[in-house]
Amino acid sequence: MRKKYLLAPGPTPVPETALLAMAQPIIHHRTPQFSEVFRETADLLKYVFQTKQDVLILAASGTGAMEGSIVNLFSPGDEVIVVNGGKFGERWGKISEAYGLKAHWINVEWGKAIDPAAVKAVLDQNPKIKAVLVQASETSTTVAHPIKELAALTKGRDCLLIVDGITGVGVFDLPMDDWGIDVLVSGSQKAFMLPPGLAFVALSEKAWKFQETAKCPRFYFDYKKERKNLKDNTTAYTPAVSLINGLRECLLLIKAEGLQNVFARHDRLARATRAASKALGLKLLAPEAPSNAATGVFVPEGVDGGKLVKYLRDEVGVTMAGGQDHLKGKILRIAHLGYVDTFDIIIAISSIEMALSKFGHKVKFGSGVGAAQEILIEGYK
Repeated sequence: MRKKYLLAPGPTPVPETALLAMAQPIIHHRTPQFSEVFRETADLLKYVFQTKQDVLILAASGTGAMEGSIVNLFSPGDEVIVVNGGKFGERWGKISEAYGLKAHWINVEWGKAIDPAAVKAVLDQNPKIKAVLVQASETSTTVAHPIKELAALTKGRDCLLIVDGITGVGVFDLPMDDWGIDVLVSGSQKAFMLPPGLAFVALSEKAWKFQETAKCPRFYFDYKKERKNLKDNTTAYTPAVSLINGLRECLLLIKAEGLQNVFARHDRLARATRAASKALGLKLLAPEAPSNAATGVFVPEGVDGGKLVKYLRDEVGVTMAGGQDHLKGKILRIAHLGYVDTFDIIIAISSIEMALSKFGHKVKFGSGVGAAQEILIEGYK
């Protein structure tokens, strides 16, 4: 028997109480009983998004909310800045161009964060730009971008800051209202500790004004229609009833832990993972601006990263993620977001030690685990 452990950047593990909530008998979605669950869930989402604005709940992956944010706020020909520092930054650009927007691409070396000065320069040179599209946490490169500084750039302009917070919301501090984030997107299968299938998006009042004149075609992802239905504690189309039951449970868990404590836990797990990686002699992919959602490390010379990931998953029973595009076969990504705690990190690091040894890399067993424990002990009184 081999027990399985899920430590990839998504999907992430689901709490037992949420699994039980999702196993409840289905009730009809146009009933007072479900409307009450939906109302409570929508209110709890505001707590996690740190906003007074409505948080729309869509039956979609996070990409659905990314696409919805483009079609609801812009018209063909509108100009936007795309911060392209990885696969998901690239996705912002592809969606924009698919709907006829003119994208000003700012390409960032993978493993690096955007320099706000580079964004300011493009904004200053192109006064017609209507939005900056960026990731809070670029999952493919395990980088955290400087969202607070970018928000300061767009706050005084007729320009929106649209943030993909799919591996950011619920991981580290992204106070939407306080910083002036105009659109914040997330998804269920990351820090919200659910299976895939739900997307969330909140818009500032400034963003809602953009919606009034946007001419991109839309039907399913119609935010105005969703906002209207949200006030009646329902959705425009059939909601994912079971997932919303689970979401309510997970949001209650987050509220009980306390948002700042959730951020502190993710910070501790991330620091422990980075310390362990360094102790094993593994080079960090994003040493200057690491995300607390996942840690990327380069595999040692002579080790095939793709085979390492498969070995960890199929033989050891620990699922992590490899690299994409030019990083395929070169890196390992260790997730530490959502329903993850101290001993998940111990399992992750010890499994890496054992796997590297199997692949012929000289490892001092316990060196990475010990480095992690020095930090993980902070979580205990």
